[in-house]
Amino acid sequence: MKLEPYWLASAPRFASGSQAPIAGKVDVAIVGGGFTGLSAALALAKAGASVAVLEAGRVVGEASGRNGGHCNNGLAHDLGGLVASLGIERASALYRAFDAAVDTVEGLVASAGIDCDFIRTGKIKLAAKPGHFAKLEKSAELLQATVEPGLVVVRPEETRREIGSAGFHGGLVYPRSAHMHMGRFGVGLAEAAMRAGAAVHENAVVTGLERLNGQAHRVVTARGTLEAKQVLLATGASRQGPFGWLRRRIVPVGSFIIATEPLSEELAASIMPTRRTATTTLNIGNYFRLTRDNRLIFGGRARFALSSPTSDARSGAILQARMLELFPQLKGVAIDYCWGGLVDMTSDRLPRAGERDGVFYALGYSGHGTQMSVHMGQIMARVMGGDLKANPLAGLAWPVVPGHFGPPWFLPFVGMYYRFQDWRS
Repeated sequence: MKLEPYWLASAPRFASGSQAPIAGKVDVAIVGGGFTGLSAALALAKAGASVAVLEAGRVVGEASGRNGGHCNNGLAHDLGGLVASLGIERASALYRAFDAAVDTVEGLVASAGIDCDFIRTGKIKLAAKPGHFAKLEKSAELLQATVEPGLVVVRPEETRREIGSAGFHGGLVYPRSAHMHMGRFGVGLAEAAMRAGAAVHENAVVTGLERLNGQAHRVVTARGTLEAKQVLLATGASRQGPFGWLRRRIVPVGSFIIATEPLSEELAASIMPTRRTATTTLNIGNYFRLTRDNRLIFGGRARFALSSPTSDARSGAILQARMLELFPQLKGVAIDYCWGGLVDMTSDRLPRAGERDGVFYALGYSGHGTQMSVHMGQIMARVMGGDLKANPLAGLAWPVVPGHFGPPWFLPFVGMYYRFQDWRS
């Protein structure tokens, strides 16, 4: 078993990054070479701006290349609860932004000619307990009447047509959702940004950021210093760099994933005949999908811990045990890859994007980042060009997380709370 992300191990290595010293002046410096930063770089470069992407490690080496491979529409929230807190107009607008985000990904795949197995498979949200289906039915009524008219209710007795497991009790199918190969998409996006004229610098951790006379910014990196008229922070849950204001508002939460060896066509069809992306209704639930070569990608929180080789391996064993509970027909199937990553979680699980003290930012995707990160990269390029109304997240308050000043010491207690909620639900 390899302790590395399947997406990165099975994608070509990005080899077009700039090797030149980092110096001089640019219109825009982008901190972070994940989906947000690369998408923004592509859009800004196409608009004629000079752009430098500053990535601390390798392109899409963190959350963008360490996720479950889903590209789903829909929110992390129950729509009814979000309507209660934000009102129907704002809640619906946020929901439709996630719809538009999947369209944005599909459009970039086509326009940039990225070979990444993008397929509109649809997503199924599965009831993990018999009592959960009634809640799904209730939420389906509001969704179908407002933002998701094509939603399909799968009744408990119909579950086996979707999932070859006795562990679920009906669900909801969101037909606009998709999946793709994250590593190949990320490398393709970086190559497209380079072709458009952006400079992409790997191993260029940002160590200093200073406002110059209210007109520009000095950006200090491990490979040199440059001056930028505008700066976009697309750092996700990164703990590197002088960005304490963001870290008080972002909780890095570990998420862990395993990938099986390739399954036979018959075995793959027995567990996921419709080949959708799948999520469950538990707070500490699972998400899974099949790849083009019939590997099952199976993920979840597993443990409320941060990612490390030791932590990833322990979490992988928990995930494998859960996978076999749901799909006993996979007994004896080898696990080829096991990895973890950090989710940039906000307290209300809504992303944030905007501007503070002359610095723009887009992050906090809270486990739904594949589509929204790409979309918000494009959106922030428009905002930085003067189209302030383009930002669907504008105006959302963003207070600090109480008691959060550094490493998230409180994660085990959060895990205990959610496990209790799952037990009593």
